[in-house]
Amino acid sequence: MKRILAGAVVLAGLAAAPAHAALAVGAKAPDFDVKAAQAGKEFDFSLADALKKGPVVLYFFPAAFTPGCTVEAHEFAEATDGFKALGATVIGVTSGNAARVTEFSSVECRNKFAVAADPDQKVIKAYDAVLKQKPEYSDRTSYVIAPDHTILMTYTDLNPDKHVDMAMDAVKKWKAAHP
Repeated sequence: MKRILAGAVVLAGLAAAPAHAALAVGAKAPDFDVKAAQAGKEFDFSLADALKKGPVVLYFFPAAFTPGCTVEAHEFAEATDGFKALGATVIGVTSGNAARVTEFSSVECRNKFAVAADPDQKVIKAYDAVLKQKPEYSDRTSYVIAPDHTILMTYTDLNPDKHVDMAMDAVKKWKAAHP
C-alpha cells in the first residue's frame, strides 16, 4: 500500500506540465499484440485485428488503481458505448503494476473496455509513451488510430481531463469523413 501511495504522490507531482507525444498525426502506428483483460477475463489483443473493425483509441496510463488513472478509466468506461457506436475500439496499456491489470479491467474500467500490461515496455516505447521523469511507468498519452494505421490524434498530459474528449472528437471527425 505504501508503494502505491508513493507512486500516486510522485505521479500527482508530475501532473503540472503537459508534454507532447513523439508519434505525430499522420504517422503510421506501430502494430502490436498484447495480453489484455476485459471484465476480468484475459485474451489476446491485436491492433491489426481491431483496426479491421474501425478506429482504435489507444491510451497509455501510468499505473492501475492510482488516482488519475482511476479517473481516466472511469471516463473511458462512460464513453465506451459512444466509441462503439462510432465503430471504435478502446484499449488502455500500462507498464505500472502489471499484476493488477486484470482486476483493474473489471473494477475501474467497469467491464467496458480492454486494458493490457506491457511490463517490458515494447508497445510503450514504440509509441514513445515512457514517462520521462519516472521511466518505469508509462506516460498518460492517448492516440486515435485509423483503420489504415494512420495516427489521427495524439495527446500527452498527466492530467486525465481532456483525453476522452479529444479522442471522441477525433473519432467523430473520422466517422464523418468515412460514413
